[in-house]
Amino acid sequence: MELVGVRVEIPANTPMVLLQEQEGDHRLLPIYIGSPEASAIHYALEGIDPPRPMTHDLFVTVLGELGSSLERVVVTEVRDHTFYAELHLQGHDGEHIVSSRPSDAIALAVRCDAPLFASDDLLDEVGQVPEPEPAEESEEIIDEFKDFIDSVSPDDFAS
Repeated sequence: MELVGVRVEIPANTPMVLLQEQEGDHRLLPIYIGSPEASAIHYALEGIDPPRPMTHDLFVTVLGELGSSLERVVVTEVRDHTFYAELHLQGHDGEHIVSSRPSDAIALAVRCDAPLFASDDLLDEVGQVPEPEPAEESEEIIDEFKDFIDSVSPDDFAS
């Protein structure tokens, strides 16, 4: 999955993270999140370095001190309008999978440059196929504009 970004949905004024499938149908996965988590993801995407470590920064530091790494994040399911994710951590003693809120998992993934995934079942259930761009309409508009430019003269604008 690709992290498209963090947005605020209007009129509810609710933060949302938007993921998009990189292959196949390029389905979108919108997940509503809290404001603090939206800020944490946004800061990481923008490369903003806070004067003191935020919670997600601290978690990344602790992972490093323990010799562990975040290998990937998987958004696994939605139950009763609540999304679930897993952190796939690699430590000295092997892989560990830890349950997480997607917003926290994504905030960590951005900081660790870890890949994002979503289960196929989840995408089949709630993934949204993006509307195709109306390419023909765009081309028609451009052709009409070119015809207008070719046929217009300065006298057409005289009062």
